[in-house]
Amino acid sequence: MINKLLVANRGEIARRVFATCRALGVATVAVHSDADADAPFVADADQAVRLPGNTPAETYLRIDAILDAARRSGADAVHPGYGFLAENAEFAAAVTDAGLTWVGPSAKAIAAMGDKMAAKALLADAGVPMLPTWTDPAEVTAFPVLVKAAAGGGGRGMRIVRDAAGLAEAVAGARREAAAAFGDGTVFIERYVERGRHVEVQIFGDTHGTVVALGVRDCSIQRRHQKIVEEAPGVLPDDVRAELHEAAVAAGRAVDYVGAGTVEFLLAPDGQVHFLEMNTRLQVEHPVTELTTGLDLVRLQLLVAEGEPLPVTTTPPADGHAIEVRLCAEDPAQGFRPATGTLHRFAIPGVAAEFGPARGLRLDSGVVDGSTVSVHYDSMLAKLVAWAPTRTEAARALAGALARAELHGVATNRDLLVRVLRSAEFTAVDLDTGFLDRHPEVFAPLLPAEQLPVAALAAALSGAAERRAAAPVLAGLPSGWRNVPSFPQVTRFTVGDGEEIEVHYRLDRTGGLAEWGRKGPLLTDPVEEGSSVNTELPVVELVTATPGRVVLDVDGVRRAFRVHRAGSSVFVDGPDGAASLTELPRLPLPTAELAAGSLLAPLPGAVTRVHVEVGQRVAAGDLLLTLEAMKLEHPVLAPADGVVTELPVPAGGQVETGAVLAVVDPEEDPQ
Repeated sequence: MINKLLVANRGEIARRVFATCRALGVATVAVHSDADADAPFVADADQAVRLPGNTPAETYLRIDAILDAARRSGADAVHPGYGFLAENAEFAAAVTDAGLTWVGPSAKAIAAMGDKMAAKALLADAGVPMLPTWTDPAEVTAFPVLVKAAAGGGGRGMRIVRDAAGLAEAVAGARREAAAAFGDGTVFIERYVERGRHVEVQIFGDTHGTVVALGVRDCSIQRRHQKIVEEAPGVLPDDVRAELHEAAVAAGRAVDYVGAGTVEFLLAPDGQVHFLEMNTRLQVEHPVTELTTGLDLVRLQLLVAEGEPLPVTTTPPADGHAIEVRLCAEDPAQGFRPATGTLHRFAIPGVAAEFGPARGLRLDSGVVDGSTVSVHYDSMLAKLVAWAPTRTEAARALAGALARAELHGVATNRDLLVRVLRSAEFTAVDLDTGFLDRHPEVFAPLLPAEQLPVAALAAALSGAAERRAAAPVLAGLPSGWRNVPSFPQVTRFTVGDGEEIEVHYRLDRTGGLAEWGRKGPLLTDPVEEGSSVNTELPVVELVTATPGRVVLDVDGVRRAFRVHRAGSSVFVDGPDGAASLTELPRLPLPTAELAAGSLLAPLPGAVTRVHVEVGQRVAAGDLLLTLEAMKLEHPVLAPADGVVTELPVPAGGQVETGAVLAVVDPEEDPQ
């Protein structure tokens, strides 16, 4: 019997396991890096042990440190979560050798499936259908292909290559990324199927010889080969579903599988099923299976680890439909690069349950208000899941909750997720792994640019209300009111990637909005030089304004805006979308002027490779250097034709956000 469980992971998966343990009466132990000392998962555990350092290599990937933490805390079992050491056969063996209960498949099964090439050979012999695969780039003759990491997953170390010219660099880049993420740079090459669907089967095995399929999930909506939307049950013909179940169970039986596992397949447009890989762990998307089967998969993991038989021996029928989205800290204005910072507010309305069964919305989150998103780990903040009797209802409920969520302080992929869920193609189940490439319209922000001025006006009026509420005298007078109208109040903001917008407004003696306007580069129509008013702006009346809530009548339609301030940052959530603004000081301090053509680091990280030299002429789009952050490589490209005049950071150098990485002077003459 398991009495005290150590979870060798972090974030939302650690919290998820702890939730089931609390329900079962199992004591819990967290391990944490220095960066995670104040993280919610640490507070959720009964005990916590520090792993000195910040990077995964210093902390969560250290087998010796985790086993020592188990010894010191008195834990008698270890759950690996997912990621880090979850699919490390050496770790599974070390836990068992230490006399602890390992919550997962055997080290032998992990090793067999962890070597993806060996796994393909083994399962091909078991009759599981395969794609053509190569280990030597020189042997590849047909394109397109997909370069994949032999160890790990999550889309890291993957590259699509459409011709022979790009293969060598893709293999080299995939090797570097795989080595950084998994400690193993081995890659292989697989035939890439255009418009294939990524489907997977949740399997479970016990020590009594049972291996059962628990249904099919569809995980086709992906960006950078990482899943962002998952659902169960996958919408498939009955014969294809049966074939997937049969192949997945055969894969599990081929390695005497015990515990939770996922067998992933690619479904080609012609209906052919091809094995991709087997993940020997609990998956990120396991909640959709839980909500449609009524099973707690973590509870089943613990029962199986204790030697109990599975309480289910056949595939349970699906009850309703569940859809999950991965809410990630990513900046849409920077090509969805991982984002860092402080999460000032994290609030999602209508959540029925956290980390457990829910008829409605379920939230599995690794963050709370005030959490810090660091550069050291994955960018996923939380998973939001909606269950409903039908797929259409689940998608609508999930999109609505996301659209109303207050996500302040760190840029996220929320708007993208909402647009995907509301798209006609998603509703029609017109899905494949290239969905986002074919539908660039879903990358548009929810709040149209022409509606930003009203959101900025709400932010300005909220600020005025806050200042009046704090005024020591005459607090009842409208902000900036004069007996004789003169100059309007002016509030300046930056938005998006630094564009500036000014809001001009004047209140009358009753506190009503007498007039308003704005100027800046976001005008929908040009106005005269120096003008503060755009005649195309809507007619706005002020209904109420408090520091946290502003209600405006916009062209006869009343709209409520929630406004939250954190220092100079102002977050406005309205009925049509959210705006993140930075209020500029009225009297700004002087700052150092950057050289023309300066390329700045979008987030903290390390320069892994410098591809050019000072004095070298480059063309727009040329690769200058590679920045590694949050387990991913980020190419830094020349913005225009010119000459490289500065490279202040050498390969291996660490940088903070905003550091100058390179300077490309478009005016420089190499002669």
